[in-house]
Amino acid sequence: MDHGEVHVDAQGRPEPPVDGDEAATLLGFLEFHRATLAWKVGGLDAAGLAATVGRSTMTLGGMLKHLAYVEDWWCGRVLHGLPATPPWDAVDWRSDPDWDWRSAADDSPARLMELWQATVGRSRTQVVEALADGGLARPSARAWPDGRRPSMRWVLVHLVEEYARHNGHADLLREAYDGARQGE
Repeated sequence: MDHGEVHVDAQGRPEPPVDGDEAATLLGFLEFHRATLAWKVGGLDAAGLAATVGRSTMTLGGMLKHLAYVEDWWCGRVLHGLPATPPWDAVDWRSDPDWDWRSAADDSPARLMELWQATVGRSRTQVVEALADGGLARPSARAWPDGRRPSMRWVLVHLVEEYARHNGHADLLREAYDGARQGE
């Protein structure tokens, strides 16, 4: 068996390796969930990205922008200690803690996809750099307020958790908007 072979499902998502080491498995699941989000928002116009379910104000556009922020925060700011990048560097998060979700309505679908894809690209590079500089046990550059520093392993699992949780929301939002279902 070629351990480097990537299998892709019917929706174009890379399947996590079934026999990979810890890093390959974590990264495989993260890439699978990133691809799931891309699938769920693929082809939608502004109305589709602004659709809600029931009383929720959550939108797929807001989710794209939020996950771009999550990627930038954990991979750039926490893991590497980098300063905030645009557009996050100009936000007053104390007065508007949901800015990422709320402000997505002001962005075009192309801009939201561009922002998310560019941030994911930077995150991928930052993860490779961190893995080369200490592996999964590498502590983050930025400490939490109590002084603890999450490991690279913790950051990757947290990113998988973020995508998994929001992909469940994306299933509901997409199906409510145009009937597209999750599939296998």
